[in-house]
Order: sequence, then C-alpha cells, then structure tokens
Amino acid sequence: MQRVELSAFGLENLLLKEAAVPEPGRGEVRIKVGACSINYRDFMIASGFYKTDICMPLVPLSDCAGTVDAVGEDVVDVVVGDRVVSLLWQDWEEGPLKATKRTRSTGCEAPGVLSEYVVLPANAVVRAPATLNDAEAACLPAAGLTAFAALTTLGELRAGGTLLTLGTGGVSLFALQFAKAMGAKVVITSSSDEKLARAKALGADHTINYITDATWGERCFELTGGADVVIETAGAGTLAQSMAAVAYSGRIAYIGALAGMVGEANLMPLVLKNASIHGITVSHKEDHRRMTRFIDAHGIKPVIDREFDLAGGIAGIKAIASGQHFGKLVIRL
Repeated sequence: MQRVELSAFGLENLLLKEAAVPEPGRGEVRIKVGACSINYRDFMIASGFYKTDICMPLVPLSDCAGTVDAVGEDVVDVVVGDRVVSLLWQDWEEGPLKATKRTRSTGCEAPGVLSEYVVLPANAVVRAPATLNDAEAACLPAAGLTAFAALTTLGELRAGGTLLTLGTGGVSLFALQFAKAMGAKVVITSSSDEKLARAKALGADHTINYITDATWGERCFELTGGADVVIETAGAGTLAQSMAAVAYSGRIAYIGALAGMVGEANLMPLVLKNASIHGITVSHKEDHRRMTRFIDAHGIKPVIDREFDLAGGIAGIKAIASGQHFGKLVIRL
C-alpha cells in the first residue's frame, strides 16, 4: 500500500512511501480509507509549529472516513463493513476535559491517516453519517466537531440567537450551516467579496469584508446588537474586534491562530459585557455522535473546495496555509 510520511519537520520532508498493509491488534480496527481531509493543524504539525516532541516518521492528518475491513480481538462495537470516521482525540469519550481524557491525538502523538489502510483503536472511530459519502464524512472529525461543540456544548446557541464566524474555512462554514439549521442568524467575515457572496448563498444573514471595514466587530454589533457566539478562528490579531462584536453575556470560542498566537489585548470589554472567552480544540466522542445525528436529521452537506489524490495530498497540506480555499480540502483514495 501507499501512504504519506513526514520524516522530519518541514513540508519538503513529506514523501509518498510504500508500506505493508498493517494488521489490527487487540482492541484495534483496520480501515480501508476512502477519503481524508486537511486541517490547518496538519500544516502546523508538519512545519514544526504545533508540537516538537513527535515521533518520526509520522503519517500525517487526523481526519478520514472509510470502511472497516478487519478487527482485532476484543472489538465488540465495530464490525467489518461498518463505515466509520476517525476521531482526533483518541481517548476522550465524553464529559469535561481532564488531562487524563486527552493524551493522544491522531496525526500527532499517534500515527495519522493519510494512507490507503490505517489501524486505529476501536474507541477512536465512530460511525459515519448515513447521509454523507466518504469525502464529506472525512470533513467532520476536526472542523465539523469544533464548530458543533463551539455552538452547542460551549456556546449554547439558541434559535433566534446570533453567530459571528470569521473567515470561510472549514470551521466557519460548518458553523454557518449548523447555526442556520438551529434557527440562528449568522454574520460572517472575509477579505473576499466573492467568498462573501458564496456565504450569503449558504444562508449568511450579514456579510462583512474586514479589509474594507477594519472595525468589523463594531459593525457586527451595530447590525445585530451583538453576537451571542463568536467563532474566533484567527487568533490574537483579531481578538479585539471579536470582543467588540460579542453580545452582553455572549461567548467567544477561541479556536485559531491564523492572525498570531501572542498579542496584547484590552480585556475590559469582556468585563463590561459580562462576556466570556473559552479555548476549544475539537471535542469528545459523544459530541461527535450528537453531531452525526444532527447532520443526518438536517441534511447538512460539508462544503468541499478542492479534491486531491493521495500523491497530491502533499500539495494539499501546503495549499491550506494560503487561505484561498472556501470550505474543506479533501484527499480521495
């Protein structure tokens, strides 16, 4: 079989390799991978920006969907023929995050999924939505679940409430689709009027070009009276505007680092608005199951920008850093 391996930090060290088809051990399943999706986290890991104590060579990527074709001993919840998706956090079953509940992530501390066949712990997979194909289902484990948890478990967004989401990457477009299905209003930002028009077609109620309107947070507050939930995908460089946009008693889900990870901020707006900011890195298996039911019930289809083959997946990992995509980048095997 073929798989991609990262031999050392640096995108030039991503190479397509031949390897033996792995056999599942006790408590493990083997998946014939149908598709993978790429997250910005994968670019950061490969570049050495995310975590430095990683065992090499590493098979990259955390997100895949496919069909179980073999199981090891003591596997009872998954059978051959099941369509499944991988989980980013392999040992976080449910409940509030504790250090002992999140020790291994796929494609970082544990081997990833950019391979024709992968072996994962049986508890690190969940059944795929019945309404999605493999390419669509592969978009869910990181971007989809992050957006869903930010709106529900963390944000408690309700019908009639307002969401502000930044940019038009995978997390933001999932958040837009989920929020509209919940009956909420959505404001979305981008530097591209063409992308904003596409977001409008997906159901966005208000769009703001953050290049032509530098005080976009204040504009959001003027338009809506404040966002009950803000999906902060950019990081420290945009946090001040997110605080300007958030509603009284609103919540900012702090997710990304595209605009930097370190910066200074005047936090007084949070105090004056009785608002909160909460870091989030995906969520647990039970939240994923809830998301799966929600997707099937509402007929939500992930937005896929481009597809690559396995060999082209290396170029896909490089491409995600450009920010030119609208939705997800997917690799079909």
